[in-house]
Amino acid sequence: MTQLSAARGSDSSKALYGGKGTRRITVRDITAAKQRGEKWPMLTAYDAMTASVFDEAGIPVMLVGDSMGNCHLGYDTTVPVTLDEMTLLSAAVVRGTSRALIVGDLPFGTYQEGPAQALRSAMRLVKDAGVGAVKLEGGERSHEQIELLVQAGIPVMAHIGLTPQSVNTMGYRVQGRGEEAAQQLLRDAKAVQDAGAFAVVLELVPAELAAEVTRVLHIPTVGIGAGPDCDAQVLVWTDMLGLTGGKLPRFVKQYANLREVMSNAVKSFADDVVGGSYPLEEHSVH
Repeated sequence: MTQLSAARGSDSSKALYGGKGTRRITVRDITAAKQRGEKWPMLTAYDAMTASVFDEAGIPVMLVGDSMGNCHLGYDTTVPVTLDEMTLLSAAVVRGTSRALIVGDLPFGTYQEGPAQALRSAMRLVKDAGVGAVKLEGGERSHEQIELLVQAGIPVMAHIGLTPQSVNTMGYRVQGRGEEAAQQLLRDAKAVQDAGAFAVVLELVPAELAAEVTRVLHIPTVGIGAGPDCDAQVLVWTDMLGLTGGKLPRFVKQYANLREVMSNAVKSFADDVVGGSYPLEEHSVH
């Protein structure tokens, strides 16, 4: 019996994925899952309709990530994403869901100045969009920001390892290789935990190091390209469902090919219009 099956069998109402209940999942539920040894899935979401599908499927946590800049707004990186854009899309995801915990990303330039700026930005997402938590990048360097947000009653999901907002300095490459880099990542993980973060994303980190971080922390780790031993796993939904074009990262498992499905459907529609077989009588009103 798997850990998830055991969790369902013992008390399915408590399980994050596939659990019962009509209320929103909270950070307390996330903490309890770590204590039970229950693994759980997380997906990005950027609009109400897609989020509603994921919510109905039982996804317990959704991230309105600044990856929406790449996926939906056509930016080359996440750096140009604004707080206004993030607030708009976060609100849409909240409206499209009833059970999942919605985490909103703090975009680049909305918290780097210090704790006061971080609090103002996080309050926008909580008050105007209705998210249940926020996410920000950085370990030791973001300790004070996380601490102030938590003191103000705003749950924080931290993000260390590869931090895409820092692409101009670190590029897109594995983080934590080598003894010195591994020790720094461990310090970052402990720093965000000490600051009060309820979970931490580990992106593009060697599997062995991610396993060690997961072992030493009492808060859940959320892996993306960080091996199988994290407490949870997250993927960008357009990658996971095959809507993203081009070469995907090695860590992505593609569960469908929506790009092909959509392309075929669009071509069928266009052919029907050109050939005169759409609309027909049953599609018309008189």
